[in-house]
Amino acid sequence: MTIQAVVFDIGETLTSDTRYWTDWAHWFDVPPHTMSALVGHVLAQGLDNAEALRILRPDCDIDAEWQARQAAGQGERLEESDLYPDVRPALRRLRDAGLWVGITGNQSAAVTGLLRALDLPADAIATSGEWGVSKPAPAFFERVAEWAHGERPRTVYVGDHPANDITPAKAAGLRTAHLRRGPIGLTTRAPDADWTVDSLSDLADLIIRQLD
Repeated sequence: MTIQAVVFDIGETLTSDTRYWTDWAHWFDVPPHTMSALVGHVLAQGLDNAEALRILRPDCDIDAEWQARQAAGQGERLEESDLYPDVRPALRRLRDAGLWVGITGNQSAAVTGLLRALDLPADAIATSGEWGVSKPAPAFFERVAEWAHGERPRTVYVGDHPANDITPAKAAGLRTAHLRRGPIGLTTRAPDADWTVDSLSDLADLIIRQLD
């Protein structure tokens, strides 16, 4: 069945989390390597990556810490260097092939504007903060299905996280592509994904071949 739309997750699909965690490391005054190791530790236990911050400060109120960072001028930021190198070429190829391209994931509403400011080759950008519902909730993927300009069996959701991206997107009737990128994407399998790819370039090749 010919694909009509491709929707991309954000973190560790389009953007690297490297600087995000480096900024937290600086805020907590620990080496970036230590922060990376802690994030890997909690992910290996199946915990939310925010638990890495609570290892450093067990009584940490993460929302309060985030507000303190914002007050100190260290809030949300997103730069060209945060994008993986294959992002722009792959999205552009898909759009040039006539596909509708969307971007949405678990991010604050502020990230929506930051992503739009990067002028990515996408037809629409949204975030869970803007929608008021987060992955892996079924309501998030219902929103994706209504938002994307394609029938459900002709819409692909692309992400690195099997539990947050692939399984719930499949349950909503979407096609799925598991991207082996980032700590979760590289260490977990997604047997229910329609495709598993190592890069967005590979994904673009795969989808465009199906259009011929």
